[in-house]
Amino acid sequence: MSFNQQNKELTALIKLLDEPNESIYSSIEDKIFSYGLYAVPFLENVWQNSFDNLINIRIEKIIHKINFKKTASEIKSWSENSENDLLDGFILVSKYQYPNLEKEDILKKLGKIIRDTWIELNTELTGLEKIKVINHIIFKVHNFKGNKNDFYTSEDYFINNLLDSRIGNHLSLGILYLIIARRVDVPIFGVDLPKQFILTYLDNGNSFFYINPFNKGTAFTKNEVEEYIRQLNLEIKPSYFLPCENKRIIGRLLEGLFTSYNNDGYLEKAEEVKYLLDQID
Repeated sequence: MSFNQQNKELTALIKLLDEPNESIYSSIEDKIFSYGLYAVPFLENVWQNSFDNLINIRIEKIIHKINFKKTASEIKSWSENSENDLLDGFILVSKYQYPNLEKEDILKKLGKIIRDTWIELNTELTGLEKIKVINHIIFKVHNFKGNKNDFYTSEDYFINNLLDSRIGNHLSLGILYLIIARRVDVPIFGVDLPKQFILTYLDNGNSFFYINPFNKGTAFTKNEVEEYIRQLNLEIKPSYFLPCENKRIIGRLLEGLFTSYNNDGYLEKAEEVKYLLDQID
């Protein structure tokens, strides 16, 4: 089919979006969906100029399905890539809710924080001193803080919201902390602790101390991690103290988002997030 023929067919299909017969409409929707991202500008143009509520709702649904398929595919590709960058994973999760999110915009907002941190660091500082510098820049200079009023609000799981509001949960703040630390060559890694996401500073491959980004980067010891695990009445496992992979961190982010949507009654969104989680092998 030629380019012009495609345009004509797609335009004709979109004109049928007010089809009252659900069975017939379902076939129309499937055909438009098969065009993928190519169909989105056509759909958006009609949406912007339509005053028909049914048509607009159907357009929004189709666009969401197209964007969701793209996001799921990108998350799967990210997971299968051995160099799965943590920032890229965070952005992909955020694209579930904000499909037009651009990495360049995120990098601009992160750039100032990273530069401010880099300027204050030097090789003579101890591990704890480096953490104090990062804490000062993130929590004092740039005023990030944990959302202690609504621990599981879904909006706190997206990087663009975090950078704009300066408010996050233990996962989003922890990932932000990791991204900044890695950009300035400070050896910090995520730890997959139950019901809490913490970080560890490695010294020659060994955990030197732990960090709680949700509590303004407070440093604490392995003994305190053990005490926390005992309070949860859980068996102590080595994985609760060791660095985890980026895939696991993004998996935790999706698990938290799933819980948030599920608790708030957004069951369709929860199912979609569960599908995204399944793409991480």
